[in-house]
Amino acid sequence: MRAWFATAVAALILGSAVAPASTLTEVHGFGTNPGALRMFGHVPAGLPPGRPLVVALHGCTQSADEYYTHSGWDKYADLYGVALVLPEQTAANNPLRCFNWYTAGDITRGRGEALSIRQMVDYAVTHYGSDPQRVYVTGLSAGGAMTAAMLAAYPDVFAAGAVIAGLPYGCGIICQYQAQTRTPAQWGDLVRAAHPGYAGPWPRTAIWFGTADTTVVPANATELRDQWTDVHEISQAPTTTTTLPGGTVQERYAGPHGQPAVELDRVPGIGHGTPVHPGSAEDQCGVTGAYYPDSICSSYHVARFFGLTDETQPRGGI
Repeated sequence: MRAWFATAVAALILGSAVAPASTLTEVHGFGTNPGALRMFGHVPAGLPPGRPLVVALHGCTQSADEYYTHSGWDKYADLYGVALVLPEQTAANNPLRCFNWYTAGDITRGRGEALSIRQMVDYAVTHYGSDPQRVYVTGLSAGGAMTAAMLAAYPDVFAAGAVIAGLPYGCGIICQYQAQTRTPAQWGDLVRAAHPGYAGPWPRTAIWFGTADTTVVPANATELRDQWTDVHEISQAPTTTTTLPGGTVQERYAGPHGQPAVELDRVPGIGHGTPVHPGSAEDQCGVTGAYYPDSICSSYHVARFFGLTDETQPRGGI
C-alpha cells in the first residue's frame, strides 16, 4: 500500500465538486475566472490532506477528459496519491481550444487565463487539502507553452513543471515555426520580467520533445533549456546524460545542491504529442491516439522528476 495512504491521519471531507476515483468532475465557482476557463478535478478516494497537486493542461483541439485518460495521469494520481486539476479551454476563447499562450493578457501574472489557473490551484488547496508547497504543472503543446507561462508568472506557486512539446516563455507564435537566436540571458530575462523583484526559489523544469516534431520545431527544446538554466543561474552543459528505455536521451542540469534544476528529454523519432507507453507496469501508462505516440511513458518520468514517486523529495525549490 502506498505511503500516502498508510500515513493518512484523517479522510479529507470533500464537497459535491469531488468525484469518486477514476473520474473527472467539473468544478464551478472556483474564482472570478477572468480567463473564462473550465475547471475539472480528480481526487483519489480516501486521499488525506497534505498531498501534492498536479495541474495538467491539454493541447489544441483536446479536452480535459481526453488528456486525463490518454496521458496516464489518471493512473498516477491514484497510484501515488495526488490530486489533479485539469483546466479546459473553450471554443469561445479559442476556436481550436488552444490555451492562449501567445496573448499577453492571458500569460501575465494576475490576468486572464493565467489567473484563472491560479484560482483553480487556490480552490484545490482549500477544498482538496493539497499541499501548497507541492504544486506542479505540466502540459502539451499550447498547454506546454502555458505551463512555461505559469512557471514564469507564478514561481511562488509551482515547485516544478514539465513542458511537453511547448515553447519558451515570452517568445510568441514565431517560435512555433522557426528557431530564434537569443542568448540564454535574453531568454532568462523574459522569465524574470514576468514577476519583477521575485527573489524566491525558481521552479524546477523538465522539457520533453520528439525529435521528429513538425508542429513545434524541436529547436524549442534547446531554447527552453537555455531559458530555464539561465533562470537557475547554472551552466547550459548537462551534469549527466542518460539513455532511457526506447532511446530517449535525458540530460540533467544540477542546481547548487545537486538536485536536477532542469531536465531535457529528447524522444527519438516521434512527432508532436505526449509520449505514452500503454501497459500495466509502473513505468507504463496512457492510451495511444492522435498526439499520444507510443514510445515512453513521459508522465511516469515527469512524476519522478516532480518527486511524486519518492516521499523523501524536498517540498520547495532547490
